Amino acid sequence: MVTGDDALRAFVEGRRTALFRSAYLLCGDRDEAEDLVQTTLVKVVLGGRRLGRLDNLEAYARKTLVNTFIAARRRFWRREHAYGELPDRASPTADADTGLMVRAALARLTPKQRAVLVLRYWEDLSVEATAELLGMRVNTVKSHAARGLAALRAEMREEMAWA
Repeated sequence: MVTGDDALRAFVEGRRTALFRSAYLLCGDRDEAEDLVQTTLVKVVLGGRRLGRLDNLEAYARKTLVNTFIAARRRFWRREHAYGELPDRASPTADADTGLMVRAALARLTPKQRAVLVLRYWEDLSVEATAELLGMRVNTVKSHAARGLAALRAEMREEMAWA
């Protein structure tokens, strides 16, 4: 007989990698993405036990991941970075990996724009599903997507001009 804990364990084992990929696109840092996934999975397991039976564990996990990411970006200590010396910005070379440039440009977007773009174009969710998951109106999702894509295009044009 399959219990609720067995179902949660199977979900964690089966979806951890996919959640990590989305988390990495959201935050752009491997260690931070691993922390984000770990925090999300803890919340999912606790929520699954507390709420008994969840209708859609996948949607709950995805929403928890995005909400945890956005909440972490709001914290004051995340906004300030102390450096002994200012970091130099590496200029991309002609053979730079486009994926790296896209991830770097994605990291410079606002957290909500980044969340919308990841859910819409990486997770391949519809506008309506993205709006429901983020608790936004459909037009807000469309607006964030349009502005985020415009910012990505501008960043990529600038990056490609350097290459």
